[in-house]
Amino acid sequence: SFFADCAPLRSWIGQTAPYTGPFGAVVDREQAMAMRWRLTGVLGCLGLLAAGVLGAAPVGAADSVGTPATFGTNTFGQFGDGSPTGSLRTSPGVVTGLTNVTQIAGGREHVLALMSDGTVSAWGSNAKGQVGDGSSVLTRPRPVSVLGLSSIESVATGHYHSIALRTDGTAWVWGFNSLGQLGNGTLVKRNSPTRYGTFTTVSAIAGGRDMTLVALANGTVWCSGSNALGECGDGTTVRRLSPVQVHGIDQVVGVAGGRNHSLALRSDGSVWAWGLNGSGQLGDGTRTTRTTPIKVPGLANVVDIVAGAQHSMALMADGTVKSWGENSRGNLGLGDTTDRLTPTPVPGISTGVAVDA
Repeated sequence: SFFADCAPLRSWIGQTAPYTGPFGAVVDREQAMAMRWRLTGVLGCLGLLAAGVLGAAPVGAADSVGTPATFGTNTFGQFGDGSPTGSLRTSPGVVTGLTNVTQIAGGREHVLALMSDGTVSAWGSNAKGQVGDGSSVLTRPRPVSVLGLSSIESVATGHYHSIALRTDGTAWVWGFNSLGQLGNGTLVKRNSPTRYGTFTTVSAIAGGRDMTLVALANGTVWCSGSNALGECGDGTTVRRLSPVQVHGIDQVVGVAGGRNHSLALRSDGSVWAWGLNGSGQLGDGTRTTRTTPIKVPGLANVVDIVAGAQHSMALMADGTVKSWGENSRGNLGLGDTTDRLTPTPVPGISTGVAVDA
């Protein structure tokens, strides 16, 4: 989350207006939240620069563009600027050559950037094909184009695989496939995009550590990959090499994947959860793992959801945020390190525009 993973930003996000960001530029609350800094695995942070920071436009609107920036550890070239692998950066640096980015997504060791023209660029580790440039090169320290993608409207990542949603309602996947996360009936990794299932009405995508989630225009949710802890929500713990329908849920407009748990946002503003619950990440007041969706209590009028490794967050229509699950590093932003088994209001946030983890 903002609070636990991108350490240099913790005090900044919590400031009283005006906000002085890590570049030293002063931005307002909406711009600060719109930057959507997030963790790139356990290795660093990435973000899109907001208005007033190097002149980029704020993230969030469909037509907004920006410049990616990264900091942290560069073990696999995640900085995207050709810096030596293994180098450390404690303040954000701009990814060179990318200025028209509308969305970013970070896997454990790689980064995707959606461009304003509907193409996708990627950089970082490519050991499992997750960069998607068709090569077997192990590391891409600078952005390269993902092969064959156009008219893309959103991107997502798992730990070592990548997902893209086209405007025609098809989903495309590439990278690691050890548990069937690419949904093509095999366990063979792909170093360039391949179609995910036969779906033509995909409306939302998400990646968990080793699974892929898609929501369709009819409100159903489908999943493939790891399911040993019920991540696919089909009532079993059987690994799924092809997409299966999540049981007992409809009218879904958004999905999110954690390490071993999944979330869905329904059109009525409710949130549903399934999978591992050892840290309370399902938010139902227990630590009981669930193989089918359960409604998360204490939430209404939710407009955005996100799943961290073992915690979850939800943004309400009124701009407030609630969080629950694992909190050993202050992940939940609650001022302590105690796990929460049910959604708990995050203090100090009243005009949020997005959540990420």
